[in-house]
Amino acid sequence: MGESSPRLWPYSSASSPVSLPKNSILFTQNKVIDLACTISEKDTTLNLEGIELQKYLSNYASDSATIEQLLEEHSGSAMSERKPFLLLGELANPYRLQDINIGVLPIFTIRLEELCRTYADALDNRDIIPGVHHVTLARSKGWWELSHIAMATIPQMKAMVAWLDNGRRGRWKPVKPAEGSISLHIGQPFECPSKEMVIYDGVTEDVSQEMPPATGPSIELSKVMVPVHTAYGCYDHRGRLARTAHYQQRDFHENLFRKGSSKRWNDILEII
Repeated sequence: MGESSPRLWPYSSASSPVSLPKNSILFTQNKVIDLACTISEKDTTLNLEGIELQKYLSNYASDSATIEQLLEEHSGSAMSERKPFLLLGELANPYRLQDINIGVLPIFTIRLEELCRTYADALDNRDIIPGVHHVTLARSKGWWELSHIAMATIPQMKAMVAWLDNGRRGRWKPVKPAEGSISLHIGQPFECPSKEMVIYDGVTEDVSQEMPPATGPSIELSKVMVPVHTAYGCYDHRGRLARTAHYQQRDFHENLFRKGSSKRWNDILEII
């Protein structure tokens, strides 16, 4: 473990959304500090929420200090003032978080189950040509993949949604999913299903391989906020999803975008 600069995760449309941390981190405006879970016995039967989730995540630490000590050292709000906020694409990139000036933000690796990251059917052309395809959330039967969850303050959540909206309020909506599951991932990164493992019967996609066992406790889904794109939902690839795990952004833009249609956001994910 160690420290690095947020500028070591530069954004480019060719690589997004691959250029993301592989492990849990504490983001600050000048440093990215690696974190590891110090709990030796990982009870995967736990379902964490509220104070119990805050306490569990307080057991993460760097080589030299606990996460609570690091938050205090960098003048960040304590874990007790933070709530879970799912990061799906750009918002898990330290380079981008520094641009937003988000402040001190603990970020943890998690596993999505029966949910996937997919491209919103819209283009953000703020600071790069041809533009940024942000990532939204959709149900996906049998699917699993790594993603990130932040423990954020309410002002930080509002700032991240406002940045996605880019002055057009309401295009991105913070919601609580009502389907799928999320668990903390503790250990080495793993592979999600390949394109060949995703089978399609003309109506529903499924995964031919059995989901591997969880490596950490689950997080109560009804307590997790996630921003989803409500203007156009996600891209519809002839009835299938264009998962970010299978398509880098440049590949998606040049070979799929605007060659199909869009799925309405409330058709791809049930919310509370």
